[in-house]
Amino acid sequence: MSALIARMSDLGAQDVEWLHLLVADWQVISDLGFADLVLWLPTKDDDVVAIAHARPSTGATVHHDDVVGQSAPPGLRTMLLAAAQSKTQSRLREARWEGSFAIREEAIPVVRGGRTLAVVARQTYLGGNRTPSRLELNYVESADELCAMIARGEFPLAHAATGPRRGAPRVGDGLVRLNAEGETLYASPNAVSALHRLGVTDEIVGVSMAEVITPLIEESSPVDESLPLVVMGRAAWRTEVEARGVSLSLRALPITEHGERTGAVLLIRDVSELRRQERELLTKDATIREIHHRVKNNLQTVAALLRLQARRTGSSEARTALEEAMRRVATIATVHEALSQTIDEAVDFDAVFGRTLRMAADVASGEARVVTERTGEFGRVPATDASALAVVLTELVTNAVEHGLAGQNGTVRIDARREGNQLRVRVSDDGVGMDAEQAADGLGTQIVRTLVATELDGSIEWEPLDGGGTSVTLRATLADVRDAG
Repeated sequence: MSALIARMSDLGAQDVEWLHLLVADWQVISDLGFADLVLWLPTKDDDVVAIAHARPSTGATVHHDDVVGQSAPPGLRTMLLAAAQSKTQSRLREARWEGSFAIREEAIPVVRGGRTLAVVARQTYLGGNRTPSRLELNYVESADELCAMIARGEFPLAHAATGPRRGAPRVGDGLVRLNAEGETLYASPNAVSALHRLGVTDEIVGVSMAEVITPLIEESSPVDESLPLVVMGRAAWRTEVEARGVSLSLRALPITEHGERTGAVLLIRDVSELRRQERELLTKDATIREIHHRVKNNLQTVAALLRLQARRTGSSEARTALEEAMRRVATIATVHEALSQTIDEAVDFDAVFGRTLRMAADVASGEARVVTERTGEFGRVPATDASALAVVLTELVTNAVEHGLAGQNGTVRIDARREGNQLRVRVSDDGVGMDAEQAADGLGTQIVRTLVATELDGSIEWEPLDGGGTSVTLRATLADVRDAG
């Protein structure tokens, strides 16, 4: 839509935003009016082109094909241009026949700041011959009032909520018409049923909605501060009310005439089941985080026991083995600590590895001065791969310090490159290098090879560097990252 407007007209950024706000909120008018809405834009070359289209979910559509980008037919074009010039609504005296069915057409100028930006064509399918019901009459009357607001430059509502507070509920979920005092003029059957589930048993027509809902709110339950404004129809906002285990989503559309509020349309939807499912998800997320937290605590306990055992061991070889086991357990605990702090089953691996990298280098270097340099980014890594990847990289860094630098001062470099699920990590040092036998038979190397093949679905290669040092290249295929949202 923005591309069409930019190419065909000279409308400014604020005018374009006004049209976007209209299109974002006009589905309610289409549903209330049982009509297709087509937004027609007068162009710089005196053409009239469709730039947006909404079909009603409450009735039959007039346009089965996409009309966006098409020019208006001659008869409709004349009516659209006349409405744009006069800034008033116009309707054809007689229905237009389209094959076997008739269409009632109306042109509504989209006015902002006294200028016509575009024209909305309201086209209603007249295929059925029957007396409209009371619900349909109230729907159409509400649509007429909102269309009149478009022509006066009062819709879309400039101060309406955006984001999650704009949009639903829909017309079919439940509708209540209010007068200027917030009293009910009409309530659709779906709206009556939703209010009954909330606890409203008396007749609500002629009664203020605020007086109906306020006694039902439990003293201990939280109340949205916008609730009074919404149920009185005074603010174009959306809120929720909860009572007796039932949650209703309420959305108000104030009806104005020349700036004076004359009533409102209140849309109501029962969202009790949706909120129950959300609470279940929150409970599951909290449970998962608690599990990760307890696993982290247990692993830290195991690491502490290994540290105590290492201190009491007289054999230096056994002490070294216990310290290495302690380091591996502590690395896995770090991953679970990160998982316990998020609702997603994925971790920011750059943050996790930053902590384990320094720990591994400091423990392995002893008295030597070892510098670690990192380039590139790991990104978000799923929990299924994070522990194995952390252990593998910790082993590679430890081997580079212990065997590559061999107790000497030096530098270990880690370069990470991520493309989608494919990860390539290169760990290199500027030391004396590892011999082939050591690279093949060491316990750390065997752990690395096993985890890379079985957990990371990847490969690993060792190669000497010119001038001394060793380079290890890890390639891994990570699982998809699934966020909680």
